[in-house]
Amino acid sequence: MAAPTATAATGDVPAENTDLSRQYDTPMGLAHTTMQALKDRIKLHYDLASDYYVSLWGEHIHHGYWPTDESKAKESKETAQANLIRLLLSISGLNKEDEGKPLTVLDVGCGVGGTSRYLASNLGARVTGITISTRQVELATKLAEKLAAEGTEGETAPTADDGGFLSVGKGQVRFLELDAEKMGEFFKEDSDKFDVVWISEALSHFPDKALFFRNAHLVLKPGGKLVLADWFKAEDLDETTFNNDIKPIEDGMLLPPMCTQAGYVKLATDAGLRVLAEPKDISQDVKQTWDLSWALVQKPSLWAFALSQGRDGIAFLQAFRAMRRGYANGTFRYAVMSFEK
Repeated sequence: MAAPTATAATGDVPAENTDLSRQYDTPMGLAHTTMQALKDRIKLHYDLASDYYVSLWGEHIHHGYWPTDESKAKESKETAQANLIRLLLSISGLNKEDEGKPLTVLDVGCGVGGTSRYLASNLGARVTGITISTRQVELATKLAEKLAAEGTEGETAPTADDGGFLSVGKGQVRFLELDAEKMGEFFKEDSDKFDVVWISEALSHFPDKALFFRNAHLVLKPGGKLVLADWFKAEDLDETTFNNDIKPIEDGMLLPPMCTQAGYVKLATDAGLRVLAEPKDISQDVKQTWDLSWALVQKPSLWAFALSQGRDGIAFLQAFRAMRRGYANGTFRYAVMSFEK
């Protein structure tokens, strides 16, 4: 499914209270009864909605990064999304192709595999992407097969090697359906260890974030790096501000309680990782993502789809307004950081 082209300079963003959004103005999503129930809802959401994500956001289901006034005015969403990947590579010292053995990367919460394919194609990395969603594995694999076929100019159908890897560009990718909470057990052999664990906008979904950092430490080789981008709440929010700005995001985006940036640093160091790059708050340089997204979701077909999914579907789209409000108020934050074993 082709992604629409949108640029930072494309027209005016619709007003927040459009007729369309008011038509479906319902209470936010249902409360999370148990952590397993939340995980089941997250899996169902991504199984149902990932095709729509691809149609709206393209192959990279994450924020864009516009670091300058010129980029904010001229650069497309797709260029900005690649900018974010390059920023993460830069702060982690991974922006150069390894002259020895290819980097081995675990892309946690890989979505439809856009970042995995980028790292394989541009760094020559051997990337394993994992996601809880069956549909995302299918889409990610199909997109990798298409890229692999383009690399051979269509002369031969792409085939996976014994490990399930497809050759794309300079590197290789494969995609597995796996609950990230089980990655420490799944990749337990020394031969399974990775040079890099990469996680972008997925950790905020995880009920047990401390377990993720411990698992990341387990699956990294000595000297390996954890590269992270995520959403955060600001420090020291009062109850009213939290309920107005953050709770709607947690409910609509199917998130357990959000953390602060300092909270992630403590969890990482408690797990035995050392800070390689302190949190870099880039909230003002990514918030344009949600202006563009709000414009893109003003499609009756998308709201109809969301309505068919019940309150979770509608709450998800309504959360877009909460994201914009949180960025505007400074209560909702975005940061990148990296750690080393």
